[in-house]
Amino acid sequence: MATVEAPTKAFEYQKRGRWIDHWEPDNNEFWENGGKQTARKNLIFSVFAENLGFSVWVIWGSIVTAMGAAGFPFLEGLGKGNPTAVSNALLLTSTPTLVGAALRIPYTFAIPKFGGRAFTMFSAAMLLVPTLGIAFFVNQPGTPMWVFVLLAAIAGVGGGNFSSSMSNINFFFPEGKKGAALGINAAGGNLGVAQTQLFVPLIITLGTHILAKDAAGYRFGITLAVLVWIPFILVAMFGALRYMDSLSSAKADGKSYRLALANRHTWVMSVLYIGTFGSFIGFSFAFPTLLKANFPDMAKIGWMSTLGNLAFLGALVGSFSRPFGGLVSDKVGGAKITLYVFGGMSVATLLIVAALAAKSFPLYLTAFLLLFVLTGIGNGSTYRMIPMIFSAEARRYASEHGEDITEALASAKRQAGAAIGVIGAVGASGGWLVQQALRLSNINFKSMDPAFFAYSGIFLAMAVATWWFYLRSSFAVSRVPSLAYANV
Repeated sequence: MATVEAPTKAFEYQKRGRWIDHWEPDNNEFWENGGKQTARKNLIFSVFAENLGFSVWVIWGSIVTAMGAAGFPFLEGLGKGNPTAVSNALLLTSTPTLVGAALRIPYTFAIPKFGGRAFTMFSAAMLLVPTLGIAFFVNQPGTPMWVFVLLAAIAGVGGGNFSSSMSNINFFFPEGKKGAALGINAAGGNLGVAQTQLFVPLIITLGTHILAKDAAGYRFGITLAVLVWIPFILVAMFGALRYMDSLSSAKADGKSYRLALANRHTWVMSVLYIGTFGSFIGFSFAFPTLLKANFPDMAKIGWMSTLGNLAFLGALVGSFSRPFGGLVSDKVGGAKITLYVFGGMSVATLLIVAALAAKSFPLYLTAFLLLFVLTGIGNGSTYRMIPMIFSAEARRYASEHGEDITEALASAKRQAGAAIGVIGAVGASGGWLVQQALRLSNINFKSMDPAFFAYSGIFLAMAVATWWFYLRSSFAVSRVPSLAYANV
């Protein structure tokens, strides 16, 4: 009788806030009788809101390349490789990365307290603050750099959206479909990077055509480029309020967070996620600056100049490859895919160094696109590993201690939700580290080669760590039986 009533109970809401009291996605009958449709609906609106969060989060990566021409002296000479301008640009692009990473922890805690629906609406509304702030201060030519650093920090609110969105969606889907669902959710957000890097330069150029190709024209273009997101933010707020739901079962209590923080796999996966997502977001923020600083005459090629800066290609291919990483990991195993990804990323960074030495823009662009594709695949594979690791450990613990497996798995889901927030935050901080390494290498060595050599070595070390913790037969068999043969 319980399985017959479950689909009906799933849609009995509390009187306030569209909370769903009964949610059982791993029950196939429940899933096919309405659960699937509700999960997909929430995924769609979650993706839309998260996409805008990423768009605002990375907007500084595109507008800094035009601010020198807009009359702000601390960024003049960026296109000529001026070390001071490059350093200032990387400071402005790395600041939202760091703030966004820090916000991912409280944003994850907010889902259990406020529910996915209410907090998605709130997090979308917060995007209005940095967009309106930039639009105002960019039209004040005497604005000092510290004001823009502060505005860049406020733009970090968009980075926090990722963890709240991923933690929320994690509860909606059954175990066998989490990899694809989380991959789609994350890819939809990551695409915000690509669309910003494509459309913002285009809109800035439009502004100079409407006025003139002078400082006032560039300021007008930047204003248009940030205000264009306002209508979409308002739509995201309405969509969350009207159509999204909150799950009563999506409650990660204090015990779950303590257990997740005490679990060494949370920290191992955090380090691995620095390598994948940290690289994706760090290079996404820095790529427009790197293109303009290293190849000022080649960043735009023929008819491609009408499409804006080529930097959008990196985030685009990285975003589209992320769901692929999740899907393949569902079949092959996340640890195997992650191992191969880090090996490939090490090679890609060496190719970037070779391209700089040869001053070959085609090789430089190709190597970076390869790196972005691999980071996307790695983002999907590492996130697929997280729920599987906690589920496997729960099964092992329940078997060894004679506990109820159903209760153990429910606890594992809550811990995985908590761990996702921690891992997402630490991983995003890697984006700040990536940019700071480039910045310090540029300041101290007048070259970015040392930073890229360091990245190559670090990626190899992460490949070894993946094998050590999740692919060694002795570890898999003795510690986490369900993870044997890399079904992570």
